[in-house]
Parts: sequence; C-alpha cells; structure tokens
Amino acid sequence: MQLDQNEKIAPELDLLGDPITLTQHLVDIPSPSGEEREIADAIEAALRKLNLPGVEILRFNNNVLARTNRGFASRVMLAGHIDTVPIADNVPSRTEDGIIYGCGTVDMKSGMAVYLNTFAVLATSEDLKYDLTLIAYECEEVSAHRNGLGHIQKQYPEWLNADIALLGEPTGGWIEAGCQGNIRIKVSAHGVRAHSARSWLGDNAMHKLSPYIAKVAAYEPLQVEIDGLTYREGLNIVHCESGVATNVIPDLAWMYVNFRFAPNRLIDEAIAHVVDTLGLEGAEGIEWELEDAAGGALPGLGKEVTQGLIEAVGREKIRAKYGWTDVSRFSEMGVPALNFGSGDPSFAHKRDEQCPVEQITEVADILRAYLSA
Repeated sequence: MQLDQNEKIAPELDLLGDPITLTQHLVDIPSPSGEEREIADAIEAALRKLNLPGVEILRFNNNVLARTNRGFASRVMLAGHIDTVPIADNVPSRTEDGIIYGCGTVDMKSGMAVYLNTFAVLATSEDLKYDLTLIAYECEEVSAHRNGLGHIQKQYPEWLNADIALLGEPTGGWIEAGCQGNIRIKVSAHGVRAHSARSWLGDNAMHKLSPYIAKVAAYEPLQVEIDGLTYREGLNIVHCESGVATNVIPDLAWMYVNFRFAPNRLIDEAIAHVVDTLGLEGAEGIEWELEDAAGGALPGLGKEVTQGLIEAVGREKIRAKYGWTDVSRFSEMGVPALNFGSGDPSFAHKRDEQCPVEQITEVADILRAYLSA
C-alpha cells in the first residue's frame, strides 16, 4: 500500500518522549525493505536534533549509527532493523484497547522505538554505566546480500565492537539467547531412465536416494546445553523430488536436507557432521552441494556485562532462541548476542500485526534499569 503524502506526513520523531508514541510514529512511516530512506532520514534528524555531547553519529546508506564514548569498561550494543515486510493495508497504525496495530509493530518497530528512546535518554545521563552503540539498519527482511548489518560489518566493522549485543527482535519481553545455526544441503542421486515395464534396463535414482532418506529419518538429534540453556538440534528433509512419468524409471532424485544446529558448532563442523552422518563423501552416483549456511550465535549469559539484564528480566524468563536471527553476525565477530524486544513473534508479518502497549513500557523499563547505575 502506497500512502498519499498529502494525506499523511511522516511525523517528527521525539526520541525522548514516550516509546509507545514513538512506536506509533515509526509504524506510520512506511518502510518496506528497500524503501527505508524516509524512516532513516527521520531517525537521523531526530538524533542530530538532540545534539548529545560526545555522541558520534554516522549515516551509511539507509543505516543510522550512533555511539557514546564515555570511557566505561564495557560497551552494550542496541541494534534493530527499520524495514518491514510489504504493507498489507496496515499502515498507518491504530490503537485499540491497549494494543497498537500496524505493519512492524512487532517486527520490529516497537523494539526499535525502545532502543532509540533508551539511547537518547541515557547517552549523556549520569546514571549510565556502559558505553552504548545504537544501530538502526536496513533490509533485514530480504536476501542476506542486501542486509544493512552485513554491509556495516564489511565497511565499518569497528562500529560493531561491543561486549554484548542486544537485538530488538520480538521476544515478548523475554531474553532469547543466541540463536541456532542453519545449513541446507542438496543431495542428488543420478540413475538411468528406462520404461518401468523394463526396469532392469534402467537405474532408479529414487531407489538410490532412499537409503539417505532413511538415514535422515533415523537420525537422533542432540540437545546441547550452553549457559544453562538447552538448544535442540534437528536434521530434516524439507523438500524431495523425483519422477518423469508414471511409467518411467526416474534418472534423477534430489532432496534438501536442513540442519539446525546448536551455536557451539561452526558452520564447517555442521557441514562435516551432515556429510559424515549420511555417508555422502565418495558415494557412487550421489552428489551434494551446500545451498545455504548461516552460523549460530552463542548466548553469552555467563558474561559479567549480561548479569544486570538477567536480574532485571528474571532467570525464569530466559530461553534459547530457536531459529536464526542477525545475532549470528555478532557471534561471528566474537560478540555474544541476545534477542530482547516487545511483542509476540507469532504476529510478525501478519495483516493484524499487533503489540500490547504495556509490553513496550515493560521492555523499556527493564532496559533502562539494566543500563543504569
């Protein structure tokens, strides 16, 4: 949905105001992936208008970065993406019965609002006890090569140095620590095509693939404990194809094997594990290739800089992150990372995307308590 600019003008952002109102204003600026200039301009303008002493601000493409340099012993990074999935008639926002509705309310403009507000309030406060880095980046919801955080990692890696990174993904106010790694391998079997009435003249590729299907089905995944959290691994076939016609022996069969692995494994280790488990290396008539790979992220719950957040949230509200998020990029650089934001992730990308306002306040209060002396 394209908004008529004559009907609604993007609001000026007040970063020191109520994060609930800031969430509404961020949602009211349409920013589907690739169209983040307007929201990046608004965030940059709001940060520069504050004229915070000693705060460094960098604009890079449609990424807005800011950091304090107050000489504290530790640095906490607050990062979040400013793009959304395509709008589904759910911009501008609306608020009913204590719930904000609109594209990005959950994923992740409410989290970004909390992080922007927290940075603005604490950057020059006497109560701040860690240096802060704020990263508002573009193009998270699309293919990885467009990801703004990845571009920052390549062009300005020094901006991503921190002792802990928080990503404002929706977690319902829980800490979701680290994330699983993810690889997808394509396994192909080659045979010889023939008429099914004379099958002995052919070589059935599907039959050749079937032992590997059986190995995946029989696989017993590990449950790996890291920092007191359990990460459940999983090896699964997520797509499988073969067949020419109902009277033809297929000469090609292939499947995608997806391995979700605990973040203590490196990508190369995960690949080797799948190849060894299935016995793919050197198998006659079998080929495999890596289709996609993303490393996991270690949780970092044992680090001293994390303890205040654990105390503020409560140990009973910490869980392992299943699935992959951009915290992985921080882990690649040796920076432990946590997902922490407002909203129920099950509403992400939905037409009725929504976030309770009290949860925005709760996350803001927890974050401010954690970062304040």
